[in-house]
Amino acid sequence: MTTRRLAALLAVFLLFASAARADVGDPQVRSDHPWYPGELACSTFDRLAATQAALYERVVGVKPASDEQKALAAWLWRCTHYFHADAGVEDLWGEGFTKGGDLRNREYWTGLFADGFGLCGSTHGQWVAEMEALLGHGRGRCVGVSGHNSFEVFLTGGRYGKGKWVLLDHDVCTVVFEERGEALLSIPEVRRDWKRLTDRNYKTERQHGWPVCGLHPADGAAYQEYAVAEYLAGYGGPPPMIHLRRGERLRRYLRPGLEDGKTFAFWGLNSNTGGVPGPERSQTWVNQPEKMYGSRRATEFNPGQARYGNAVYVYTPDFAGGDDREGVVEEEDRHVVFEFQTPYIIAATPPNDKPWGIYDAGGTNGLVLRGKAECRVAVSTDRGRTWQDCGAFRDGLDLTDQVKGRRQYLLRLGAGAKALAKSGLTMTTVCQANAAVMPRLKDNGSEVRFEASGRALTSAGPNRAQVQAHVVEGKMGSPRVTLELAAPRGAAALAVHAAAHVLSSNPPQPDVKYQVEASTDGGKTWQAVVRDWTIVRQGDEPKDFWSQSMCWGALELPRPVAGPVRVRFRNDGGKSYARCEAHLVYRAGGDGTKVTFAWTDDKGDRQAEHTFPAGKEAAAWAVPTGRDVQTKWVEFETVAGR
Repeated sequence: MTTRRLAALLAVFLLFASAARADVGDPQVRSDHPWYPGELACSTFDRLAATQAALYERVVGVKPASDEQKALAAWLWRCTHYFHADAGVEDLWGEGFTKGGDLRNREYWTGLFADGFGLCGSTHGQWVAEMEALLGHGRGRCVGVSGHNSFEVFLTGGRYGKGKWVLLDHDVCTVVFEERGEALLSIPEVRRDWKRLTDRNYKTERQHGWPVCGLHPADGAAYQEYAVAEYLAGYGGPPPMIHLRRGERLRRYLRPGLEDGKTFAFWGLNSNTGGVPGPERSQTWVNQPEKMYGSRRATEFNPGQARYGNAVYVYTPDFAGGDDREGVVEEEDRHVVFEFQTPYIIAATPPNDKPWGIYDAGGTNGLVLRGKAECRVAVSTDRGRTWQDCGAFRDGLDLTDQVKGRRQYLLRLGAGAKALAKSGLTMTTVCQANAAVMPRLKDNGSEVRFEASGRALTSAGPNRAQVQAHVVEGKMGSPRVTLELAAPRGAAALAVHAAAHVLSSNPPQPDVKYQVEASTDGGKTWQAVVRDWTIVRQGDEPKDFWSQSMCWGALELPRPVAGPVRVRFRNDGGKSYARCEAHLVYRAGGDGTKVTFAWTDDKGDRQAEHTFPAGKEAAAWAVPTGRDVQTKWVEFETVAGR
């Protein structure tokens, strides 16, 4: 099948698209846990800022109003929800996991929800997007220092006047106030007297309770140099959205090991700390956030203080009743194609104990098929441009190596729905996920609120191979490229998110203007997604610069669009686009959602469930917890007709 034909089939209004919606779009919950309430508290920048402000007020006793206070509120939250560890990379350039262009994950929401950890360059690049949303354009930047990639935020007002860059480094948990404690210092200012200013015992009152070198007392040595500025070094893609079809459930585990406690699937460095495979951090404020503010010493070394979690999708489509069509993007008499997309990242149980064994052939437990069927199986991870033949279907067929390290795939079964009606087909996809953004229950009764926006997501990207299937004008590696994509199953597109990785030169040129535009009429008229985007250079600068940058934005469409949408990237400086991506938010939903929590408390192992109806503002659910609560997992499951 040609690329164009499959792309058209993905966009076409299939015959079964007129059936009633039978799925759940974007289910989210929020508990009343004081530190870790879950995704509904942090799944958009507006929600995140509100949560951070409330947390800052509770901890410090003052509602954040100034730039400085808002920045510190964001820093407190980041320090207690994201830890330093080596994340696995995606095959962004189509050359394998360890080859190609820039390998860092620079996208904010993937870093926060799929990983929850990263090295200094990755996390600070991602954090640029949050500062952009919190304070305005060009207000955060990465800075290369001695053996480290740090972060500065541009503050205005009060002692900062019209604006000044100041140190805001969550990776080593460090901010530095000047001698009288009246304002934060920049990296060049810290550099002049770094030994004294980063000494945790020097004039502790000037820090107002905020740590300096909060993870290790020697971290201040990084500020001996002030070498490179990275402007717009990360970006914000679409907010994380889950889409569940009838017959599908998603269970998220807050600790490694899955149901049996022995199955470890992840996407990062295998530290194998304490006999538990996978990424971890022994010195972090994650899972002990109450100790950070006012601390007079660095975090203690506790092996496994923070680890990864998992998100497990189990999908059993009903071919006989027709509910399978909520997951199908193409169907003919002799084959059916299912889609899968997640805000998390597909994990793997590596075939060995090597630090980077996840990249080696022989990974398992990422995608497993169960059931009985007589057909061939194929997988595509590039939006249908190419297919990997996986052989004959068999019970327990493991396709992890074909899909690991990605956030979407297409699964093609060489039999029609009628032939598969009695197959008992079940697809289990195991992802890595950040446990710090999963909802936790608190002691002595907990309250849970639910919301489902009725939205879902389809993506051309972020991997370059996934984008190529949608290029209709121009090309990657040039100053102009246009993509086209449509929502699956004839659904109505509601919004566009787009981002570009630009070769913007060293030094970056602030007079170049970048445009991202969307068209719903085949390119006849265009609406701005990003208008006149520039690289803002202000305040003190080091002598060197990163030669690349990101450009990103979003557009709510004025009305729902059932057909294809084009997204065009261009600039007036002749700067080439190394990689572009586009995402459509589309209408989904129609079923209720059963939410189940499992936890332990002073009464032992416990579970409780509650069904939230579709399309209604539901009352809060009271969960009867006892003392010493430890949340094990939370599950979403579609409930037909509710």
